[in-house]
Amino acid sequence: MRWSVVGAGGMLGQDLVAALQDAGADVTSLGRGTVDIGDVADTERALAGADVVVNCAAYTAVDAAETDEPAAFAVNATGAANVARAACRVGARVVHVSTDYVFDGAAHTPYAEGAPLGPRSAYGRTKAAGEWAVRAEHPDHLLVRTAWLYGAHGGCFPKTIARLAAERGGLDVVADQVGQPTWTVDLASLVLRLVEAQAPSGTYHGTSSGTTTWHGFAQAAVAAAGLDPAIVRPTTSEAFVRPAPRPAYSVLGHGAFADAGVEPIGDWLERWHLAAPQVLAG
Repeated sequence: MRWSVVGAGGMLGQDLVAALQDAGADVTSLGRGTVDIGDVADTERALAGADVVVNCAAYTAVDAAETDEPAAFAVNATGAANVARAACRVGARVVHVSTDYVFDGAAHTPYAEGAPLGPRSAYGRTKAAGEWAVRAEHPDHLLVRTAWLYGAHGGCFPKTIARLAAERGGLDVVADQVGQPTWTVDLASLVLRLVEAQAPSGTYHGTSSGTTTWHGFAQAAVAAAGLDPAIVRPTTSEAFVRPAPRPAYSVLGHGAFADAGVEPIGDWLERWHLAAPQVLAG
């Protein structure tokens, strides 16, 4: 099976390419210098010969998107449409990575895969548009939403928190936003398992099981760095205002995996304990 990974230079893309290579797959890594997803013809050229295309490319600067939504739309919506259209034309299955930001964050129970969308930020709107485009352009799609991603390649929340805690001796982290910290290695494995299982086309939620707050995750990160987790103090979203609104509740349900015969990712804290040495050293 021949795989093409679009956005292969990113945090998730690098771990996905590594996972596929470890599995013995034939992988083509496509970064910004090798494909222009703003151009459908160039995208089709780059994807020729692929059996499976995974689109990890995304504009993820959540706050910057508030003042430059067209730039986010060009990647998250138009780019997603072009990748899906090109994959369809070359006869490849497409896997598209999306986000919890497509929901409004006002729920109190996990969002099901088919729950109504209600993005509250420019980033969320552009990712929701990308989901619509993928469904419209390619019937054989796996749409995988994820959230609170961290990994060894590039900056991420636990790395930043561990560094700031060591530099400052303490810091405040919001304790009223709930979600599922998810390791990029686990998400890469999940994508591979979904494709290998020939999972039905549709939407899946690629997040860890269990829940915590940003404060809880920060304490776990600080503890893994050998510091006292008590130096991480809880605060509220109102005290830490950002340009883009953050979902208060980003917990995604995993019901679709049962029909696909695929196990969801394990508990977030167990996975963090396994991931921490690699992530904090990365």
